[in-house]
Amino acid sequence: MGLTVTNINTLSLLNILNRTSADQSNTLTRLSTGSRINRGSDDPAGLIASRVLDTELTAVNGAIQNNQRTDSMLNVADKAINEVANLVNEIKSLALQSANEDGISADELAANQSQIDEALTAIDRIIGSTEFNGKKLLDGSLGITTTGVDTTKISDLRAFARDPNAATSLTVSLDTAATQAQAALATAVASSDTSVQAQGKDGAVTINITASEALSSVEAKIDAASSQTGVDAFISGGSLYVQSSDYGSSSFVRSTIISGDVSNFSAVNDSGSDAVVTVNGQATAVDGLTVNYTSNGVSLTFNLTEDYNDGTVTGSEAFNVEASGGATFQLGTTSTTRSTIGVDGLYASQLGSAVTGYLETLRGGGANSLVNNPNQAAKIATEAAGQLAKVQGRIGGFQKFQVKTALAQQNAAKEGLTSALSTIRDVDYATETATLNRQNVLLQSAISLLGLANQQSSQILSLLR
Repeated sequence: MGLTVTNINTLSLLNILNRTSADQSNTLTRLSTGSRINRGSDDPAGLIASRVLDTELTAVNGAIQNNQRTDSMLNVADKAINEVANLVNEIKSLALQSANEDGISADELAANQSQIDEALTAIDRIIGSTEFNGKKLLDGSLGITTTGVDTTKISDLRAFARDPNAATSLTVSLDTAATQAQAALATAVASSDTSVQAQGKDGAVTINITASEALSSVEAKIDAASSQTGVDAFISGGSLYVQSSDYGSSSFVRSTIISGDVSNFSAVNDSGSDAVVTVNGQATAVDGLTVNYTSNGVSLTFNLTEDYNDGTVTGSEAFNVEASGGATFQLGTTSTTRSTIGVDGLYASQLGSAVTGYLETLRGGGANSLVNNPNQAAKIATEAAGQLAKVQGRIGGFQKFQVKTALAQQNAAKEGLTSALSTIRDVDYATETATLNRQNVLLQSAISLLGLANQQSSQILSLLR
């Protein structure tokens, strides 16, 4: 090629230099941001995919935060219920001690009653003050709404879960009544000193009977030990009967004649039976008079009243579980992943049942105080403890199978989404560093060659001299 004023080599080298400089700028941008895609032109398809994944990851992170907060909230409720359960157990212990009438003084009885009063006050304080982020948890404000309940047929209705979108109509039918265990213990007064062991589901005691002791006196002795045995007594047609305090197949009465009159007193062994109940035609789990129902997102428990059980009140019972109330939590990333749990009030006036009585009645001067009825006080405390265990179990079940599983699934999804985003968007530092070194070499080479190309102008001037 001849020597010309137009230096094509210089122009070519300038183009190469500009391209290399632009490539180096892009490489430096990727290395400084850590992202392979910094503008749409870097990778249009990759940008679209990364934006979609980024949106999904943001939703998953939000769901994780929701479930972590829900878990913390339920932990607060669980710990509070646990403290109340400890207090109820103390109350039961005090009631049992006080039922030992001949072994406790009036001063001790008064001291026990004072402790129960303090425990009941503490229960109400804990229930009223347990809150999370300004929201009370156990005072009943998180209870699921039910309407149309006939309290002459069912009582102590507690809903644990509901359909989040619509009210649910339920019809309760009592197909077979529950029974108590019952048997005739004696047909006449003892002809000689007699010892009888009476046993029920709560335990056994030995009843010592003197010759010719009135059956009414024996009845009183059996009733006095009722809190220890779960067995009551009554007289009918001149005979003394024993029966279980509770209804259902778990209740039983047994007696053994240890010594004495075996002609008028007899060994007995009988068990009760559970009610047979359907709700909307579906069989339910029943323990005595307590019915548990779960279907189509609705979960609840209630007690049949004794009047309904014995036929004093008849007919089916219909009521609604409304689509309102309860504590509703967002478990996932869409509106269809919401779930509700109901937590009814657990004040002393709500612990227990309409049949047995409520814990509030154990206060000094109450119908079931230690002075008035220590045996019934123990029964109420036992029922209250079972009620608390059921509520705590429901909360724990929701926490374990709903919240924690959702949290585990979302953490797994977060890991997968983060990995996919990294594959699409993150820069490979090893590759980009090698590219940068290559670009530096090319850039330096181009600059050096550009200097050589510029010497061509000097050669043309030398020809003119």
